[in-house]
Amino acid sequence: MSLSGTGALGRVVRSGLGRRRVQTVVIAVAAMMAVASAVVAGALMVAAAAPFDHAFAKQQGAHLTAQYDPAKASAATLAATGKQTGVTASAGPYPATTFRPVDRTGFPLPTLTLVGRSGPDADVDRVELKSGRWARKPGEIVLGASFEGPSAEIGSTLKASDTADAPALTVVGFAVSAGASADAWATPAQVHTLAALGSPVTLQMLYRFHSANTKEQILAGRAKLAASVEPGALLGTQSWLDTKRAADQGAAATVPFVMAFGVLGIVMSVIIVSSVISGAVGTSLRRIGILKAIGFTPREVVRAYVAQALIPAGAGIAAGVALGNLLAVPLLADTASVYGMASLSVAWWVDAVVPAAALLVVGLAALVPALRAGRLHTVEALAVGRAPRTGRGQWAHRALGRLPLPRPVTYGLATPFTHPVRALALLLAVASCTVAATFAVGLTSSLSAVGASQDPESRAAVTVTTVGLDNIAPPPPPPVGDGATGSAPVRTSTTGTSRPKAADPAKVRAAVKSRAGLESYYGKLRTEVAVAGVSGPVRAELYEGDAASGGYDLLSGHWITGRGQVVVPARFLERTSTHVGDTVRVTYEKDSADLRIVGESFDTSGNDPAIHANIADFPSAEPSSFLVRVKPGVSADAFARELASVVRPLGGDATTAPPPDQKGTLLVMDAIAVLLTLMLLCVAGLGVLNSVVLDTRERVHDLGVCKAIGMSPRQTLSLVLASVTAIGALGGLLGVPAGCLLHRVVMPVMGHAVGTGMPPSILDVYGPVELLLLGLGGVVIAVLGALIPAGWAVRVRTATALRTE
Repeated sequence: MSLSGTGALGRVVRSGLGRRRVQTVVIAVAAMMAVASAVVAGALMVAAAAPFDHAFAKQQGAHLTAQYDPAKASAATLAATGKQTGVTASAGPYPATTFRPVDRTGFPLPTLTLVGRSGPDADVDRVELKSGRWARKPGEIVLGASFEGPSAEIGSTLKASDTADAPALTVVGFAVSAGASADAWATPAQVHTLAALGSPVTLQMLYRFHSANTKEQILAGRAKLAASVEPGALLGTQSWLDTKRAADQGAAATVPFVMAFGVLGIVMSVIIVSSVISGAVGTSLRRIGILKAIGFTPREVVRAYVAQALIPAGAGIAAGVALGNLLAVPLLADTASVYGMASLSVAWWVDAVVPAAALLVVGLAALVPALRAGRLHTVEALAVGRAPRTGRGQWAHRALGRLPLPRPVTYGLATPFTHPVRALALLLAVASCTVAATFAVGLTSSLSAVGASQDPESRAAVTVTTVGLDNIAPPPPPPVGDGATGSAPVRTSTTGTSRPKAADPAKVRAAVKSRAGLESYYGKLRTEVAVAGVSGPVRAELYEGDAASGGYDLLSGHWITGRGQVVVPARFLERTSTHVGDTVRVTYEKDSADLRIVGESFDTSGNDPAIHANIADFPSAEPSSFLVRVKPGVSADAFARELASVVRPLGGDATTAPPPDQKGTLLVMDAIAVLLTLMLLCVAGLGVLNSVVLDTRERVHDLGVCKAIGMSPRQTLSLVLASVTAIGALGGLLGVPAGCLLHRVVMPVMGHAVGTGMPPSILDVYGPVELLLLGLGGVVIAVLGALIPAGWAVRVRTATALRTE
C-alpha cells in the first residue's frame, strides 16, 4: 500500500493535510528554506575548497608554459618536445608577442601577452569562453575575462598601441585560461602583424607532465625541455604551481566562514524540521485514537502520519533544491570572477546529498513520534487528545504568577514549560540564528576593517602627485615567470615608452606647506628595492615625515619613528627567517642601509608584500606623492582645487582622495554572509511560527474561556507574545556570546589561510550598543514569528474557541 492513494489510508493522509493547512505549509516552507540554505552553503564550500584545481582540471591546464626563440627552435623541433618521456600532452607552438593596447577613450591598458590560436580547444589549456566568440580573422581579439568592463566590452575597439597608425582590434569575446597562459588571443596572422610593428615574436608551448606536483618535478621537466633544444632557445617558463598558489590564497580565506555558516544552517535545519514534524504528529493523538477505534492498525497509523510529514516536506525539499541553485548562481558567478574562472555551478552531488539527507531527517523526525502514537492504546490516545500531560508546567504557572506582572503576561511566560522539548527546540533555533547574525555582523565589520587597513592612503583628504594624474598610465602587470627556476618571465614590459616629466618634489612640498587649512602631510614613494638574502626585487613604500596616520595596522612592534627602521609583513619574516628586532640590508639604486625591523605589519597583499621604510635612509629617493589632511571645517575639494592650480604648472596634480575600494573577494564574502544570515533568519522565524501555532491550537479552548470571562484582544495578544519573548531573550543571551566566540575563532583561521595574523583592530569590532541590539534580536525573531498565530488568537470568536476541542 502506498503512502497516499485512493484507499482509506490515502483519505486519512489527504484529510490530515487539508485540516492542518498551516502546519502543512510550515513544514513545506521550513524544509524548503532549510534545504535551500544547505544547498547554497554546500555549493559555496565546494566552490571555495579548491576552485583553481577544479578549473585547471576541467581545462587541462598547462603544468608548464614555455616561451622559445623562433630563430633557434623550429616549429617541428618544438612539436617533438611534446613527445619526450614524462610529457603526457602538449599544445603549440603558438606565436606570441606583447603589446600595450589603448581603449576607445585613449587610456592605455597594461602590457598584455597575446597568443595566436585558431580556436579555444586544444590537448592542453582548453580556454573557456565566458562570453562572445573566438577570433576568426585578423582585426579581432579575445581578451581575458578580468579585462571586461566599461572600457572593454564585446564590440568595442582597441588600438594596438598609442601611435597614430596602430591597427584597430575589435573585441569579440572574453575568455578564461585557468593556467594564465595568456592575457589575450587572436589569430596567428594577427600576432605576426602586431609583431611587425616592433614587438618580437616568440613561440609558446604548453606541456602537461606525468608528475608535476612539486617544484623539483617541474624543474626536472624543464631541464629535459631545455636540453632538447639549442642553448638559449628556451627563453622562459611559467609553472602552474605559482599560478595555483596565487589563486588558492584568495579561496582559502573563504572556506572557514562558509563552513561556519554551513554548519549553522545544517544544525538549524535539523532542529526546525524535527520540531515542526514532531509537533505536527504529537498534536494528532486524539485523531490517532479515533483511527484506531474504527479499525486502523498501528502500522497503518504510523504510515499515515509519516506520509503527512513526508508529502509537504518532499515538496518543500524539491523547491528548496531549485531555490538553492537559483540563489547560488549570483554568488558562484562572483566567486568565479574573483578566482578567475569562467563559470561555476552547484556540484551535482550537493543537489543529491542535501535532499537525500533532508528526507532522512524528515523521515526519522516523523517516525519517532508516529511509532509512539502507533503503540498508544486507543483509550489512552482518546483521553490524551491535544491536552498536555496533566500537571506539566503547573509549578511554572504558580511561580510566575507571583511576579508583579499582568496575569496574561505571566500565563504566557509559563506556557513554554508545558512543552519543554518543544520550547528547547525553539530556544536552540533562536540561539543558532542569533549566533549567525552576530557572526555575520562581526564578519562584515572585520572585512570592512581589513579593506580600510589595506588602503591607508584613503585616510588622507587630498592626494598630491609629482606627475599629473592624467599622464599616469597604469603600470604593467608584474612578470609572471617560473619563480622556482628563476628563469626569464613569460611577460615582458614594452620598451620605448616615455615617462612623463615629474615635477620637482621640493617645489610640490613647498606648495603643500604654504596652503592655508593644512593640518598635516607626509610624502611617499612606491618603488622596488633589493634586500640582502632575497632573490629578485622587493616592493617598498618609503615615507617622508610623520606617516603614522598613513601606516598599516601592526601585529607586533611599532610603526616607523625615524631613520634606520623598517616595518615588514609576516611573509617577509617567514621568507627571510628573521624576527622583529633583527637587521636587514636594503638597497635602493646606489644607496644601501642597514635597517632594524621594528614592526610586523598586517598585510593581505599575498605573495608579493611590501616593506615600509624611512625615505631619509636613501639620499637619492624622492617622494612621488604627498598625502594631505586638512583642518576640520576646511573643504577638501576646495583645498585640492587651489593646490592643483599651483602644482599643475609644475607638472604635478592634486585631487581629493577617492573612497576606499573593497576588493572583489571581500564583497563576495559580505554578500554570502548577508544571504546566508537572511536564510537562517527565515528558518528560525518559521520554527517560532510553528511552535506558537501548535501551542495556540492546543490551547484554543482555554483562550475561549479567557475571552468569555473578559480577556481583551490586547491581553490575548500579550499572552501569546509573552510565550515566546522569554525564549527569544534567553536565545539572544546565549547566541551573542557564542557568535562572538565563533568570530574570534574563524577570523584568525581566515588570516592564517592567507599567511598573516589578525590585529586587534580587525578582531575587536563589537561595541556595547551592537551587542545589546544583537541580544534583543532574539526577542525580535521570536516576536515576528509569533505575530501571525497571535493575530489569529485575537481574531478567533469566543464561541468558536469554546466549541473547538
